[in-house]
Amino acid sequence: MIPFVFFGTSRFSVILLDRLHVLGITPSLIVTAPDRPVGRKQLITPPPIKVWADEHHIPTIQPESLKEASIDLAHLKTLKQYKLFIVASYGKIIPRYILDIPEHGALNIHPSLLPKYRGASPIQYQIKQNEQHIGTSIMLMDEEMDHGPLLVQNEVAEARSGDLPLPYDTTEDILARESADLLASVIEPWLQGTLTPTPQDDSAATYTHIITKADGEISLTNNPLTTYLTYLAFYTWPKVFFFHEKDGVKQRVIITDASYENNTFVIKRVIPEGKTERPYDSFIQ
Repeated sequence: MIPFVFFGTSRFSVILLDRLHVLGITPSLIVTAPDRPVGRKQLITPPPIKVWADEHHIPTIQPESLKEASIDLAHLKTLKQYKLFIVASYGKIIPRYILDIPEHGALNIHPSLLPKYRGASPIQYQIKQNEQHIGTSIMLMDEEMDHGPLLVQNEVAEARSGDLPLPYDTTEDILARESADLLASVIEPWLQGTLTPTPQDDSAATYTHIITKADGEISLTNNPLTTYLTYLAFYTWPKVFFFHEKDGVKQRVIITDASYENNTFVIKRVIPEGKTERPYDSFIQ
């Protein structure tokens, strides 16, 4: 296995790298997002993969932008030492001049069965749409979003339980580990030149958007199954909530625990705005 650069930022990337590390595949350099202010106190916090890299003594670079006019020349010189890039949940556009650097290209791990669910939120969308065929793909990157030819993809049956998808964090764990195993199975054939990528069928492409806080809002009068799927997709972030009006004042209520029983969306625990978590029964009383 040749030394390679890994581009990633989120929890998905950390789970994937944990599994790759167990399989004996560890990057020599990690490119991730800069540290950002987080939470009410706006504490400067490194992205999850930076924490992982420090724990495993792997050097990182954190460019604000990869645009040719913006990237640090020292960073660019460092990248040019490597012949393979692997990208998973990086969160930034990687321009063509970067993708052209490695001799063996840039491989992207995308947790959906491409060309379906291109874009920033494939896991959430597969859950919210009650996708029957959840899976993961490895593709050779080009300058278009999730558009490059496919090396391999695999449906992951474990991401569903009966007639329903699993919650987001569980699905993310499963898909990240399965993606790592899939990458491990193709990386040597790819480096040896015995694997031929297959173009995607662009006519079958579907797209996702970046999730915002507004995506978590539900109405308690909506279809119960649709509401529950929204809960499964968004309960970790941006969290699922509804507005309750009392004495002319609207109150935001976050749902922290819910289930789907007998074709009914059953709320179990909530956090009313400005208050502590409590059983839903005590809230409605």
